[in-house]
Amino acid sequence: MKLSIRNIHKYLSFFISLQLLLWTVSGIYFSFNKIELVRGEQYRVQSSFSVNLDQLKGNFENISNLDVVNRVDQQILIISDPSGRKYLDSNGNSVSMLTAEQVKLTVQENSLLNPVDVSIIDQDENGSEYRGRELPLYQVLSLNENQKSINVYVNPFSGQIVAIRSLQWKIWDLMWGFHIMDWQTRDNINNFLLKVFSVLALISSVSGVLLFFRFRLN
Repeated sequence: MKLSIRNIHKYLSFFISLQLLLWTVSGIYFSFNKIELVRGEQYRVQSSFSVNLDQLKGNFENISNLDVVNRVDQQILIISDPSGRKYLDSNGNSVSMLTAEQVKLTVQENSLLNPVDVSIIDQDENGSEYRGRELPLYQVLSLNENQKSINVYVNPFSGQIVAIRSLQWKIWDLMWGFHIMDWQTRDNINNFLLKVFSVLALISSVSGVLLFFRFRLN
């Protein structure tokens, strides 16, 4: 029995040692980096504006959510109803997409970053920086005060900055993939590999404790 437990502990420990190392390294990285800074909150500029609800026009029946946001040149309404999400002006008319120049101006007004180049994204991609966001999106290549490249993702209808992605975020995302053992989408925390290695790590730990208290002390 002693030999069996030793062999189980030995080979299991060797098998899962690399993943245990990745769990430890990624955990250390998470603990030493604030998630607010990883998400680029330090680059955002907070602003406020007033809204006259009496001037808003449109059909507001059967809506589940209503937001008013300040776009570059106007206030617009974001309405969610059973048919989906709509972007309307104060008169209830659908708004057009922002132009590339308007998007740059949006980034300048709502962040501390300097926009350089603008491109449109209309196809989703597994594991992308913008995953989970509604498409299409504008990707704005920007520079911070240290001339480091940072991607800013902007909703083309509302002008809202929906994500800021720096090198720090990319490292965090890579570490998160290592941590949950999902290296493609980096979103599935219930994947099969994670469950298997978690159970194996538990067995290895229990067998190690048994070896120490049951045999080393005898």
